[in-house]
Amino acid sequence: MRLSLLFIFLSIFGFSQTETYQFPKIPSSISVPISLPISEIQRLTNQSITGTLYEDQSYENNDNDQLKTKVEKDGEIVMKALTNNRLLFSVPLKIWAEKGIGTLGLYSYQETQFRVVMNFISSVEFLQNWQVKTTTSTAGFVWKEKPVLDFGKIKFPLANVIEKILVKQQKDFTTVIDAQIQQKMNLQPYILKVWNNFSEPMKISDEYNTWLKITPQTVKMSPLEIYLDKMKTTVSIDLFSETFVGTKPSKNPLVNAVPYFTPAQNLGKEFLLKTTTNIPFSEATAIAQKQFQGKEFSFNEGKSKIKVEDIKVYAENENVVIEIQTSGKVNGISYIKGKLIYDAQKHKIGFTKSDFKLKTKNIFHKAITSLFEGKIVKMIEQDYGIPFLDLENASKKSIEESFNKEYQKGFKLSGKVMDFKPTEFLISEDHITTVVDIYAKVELKIEGMSF
Repeated sequence: MRLSLLFIFLSIFGFSQTETYQFPKIPSSISVPISLPISEIQRLTNQSITGTLYEDQSYENNDNDQLKTKVEKDGEIVMKALTNNRLLFSVPLKIWAEKGIGTLGLYSYQETQFRVVMNFISSVEFLQNWQVKTTTSTAGFVWKEKPVLDFGKIKFPLANVIEKILVKQQKDFTTVIDAQIQQKMNLQPYILKVWNNFSEPMKISDEYNTWLKITPQTVKMSPLEIYLDKMKTTVSIDLFSETFVGTKPSKNPLVNAVPYFTPAQNLGKEFLLKTTTNIPFSEATAIAQKQFQGKEFSFNEGKSKIKVEDIKVYAENENVVIEIQTSGKVNGISYIKGKLIYDAQKHKIGFTKSDFKLKTKNIFHKAITSLFEGKIVKMIEQDYGIPFLDLENASKKSIEESFNKEYQKGFKLSGKVMDFKPTEFLISEDHITTVVDIYAKVELKIEGMSF
């Protein structure tokens, strides 16, 4: 399940293509509701159970019953959902029989053919090794054509004789059905291919050699539920998401088997995937200079004018400092300390002030200083920002393309991104690391597989 994020930030912030920067490893998870139509179980069961199901070629066995039989599938097995996570199997059978009439070793043999529908009830569950397990019991049978031996003047009905055999055979068939389904309906090879797709890092920007690496850790699965026309469950994958810029990172080792899942209750249909992108302070400064350097503004009812000569953005512990050098009425350096915030309405990463300090040789009246502080802080809070809308739109488009594909025959994925936004800013000496939350939903429909 490839997740492709187009980090438009990289077109703004010029990363080196020769050095590699690794973003923090972020724990995350993906929840995937899985839908398996009853019609698909029916198709796969018919595909698995074919031809002759039972054959007795001896007259002497079964207490010398002088009877040979052959039981064949006679049409499509039909399934119907029942309450309490059960399925009703109706299996049409064609039975050939040859019966000997006589005594003291002298017998006259006559054959007949008849039809019957056997009914079975199966409870269904997923084993932790990704196999489908059924526990099947008998639910009687219905004659479609009763057996009669025709010896001319003598008509010998076999229904009573055959019924005893069918009761035993039907019980034996429950074992055959369970064994066939568990053997054939093993999802491990299919899940394994999807799992190993995560091993290869995904290139998400050719221009800046940017890579997304996803490392699955553990899997949970909710109990299987049977509805009128489908079986449903939800799988949740705990993983780590990492972003790299520069050299392609090493891939995860391929696994030979998907880890057993852990049973879990109440796994949501929607999920939160966390990833990161990075902003060097040098580029945050470049954006600020482009927005403000050389800009003139007035305050004190237009009586005082100021010009921004230079502006810098840098870290101070867990805070961001915007340092502004001005000339004019206020000739000095202002230090505005604060936090980064995300403005969802303007789709930008903004700034909110927590402290202000002015360093100047001029001696101002407190009223002038207060007016200047209010003006310059308001200007920064309103106008300074790192644009995010292009990244948001491009990433949503890219992710939804990845969420609406058939990665493996019979495994059809459909999904939608509901929200994509920064939620946390990690400040280091040289970089602002932005943690991005991706709220999405995706569903896997299993249909069209061939075992």
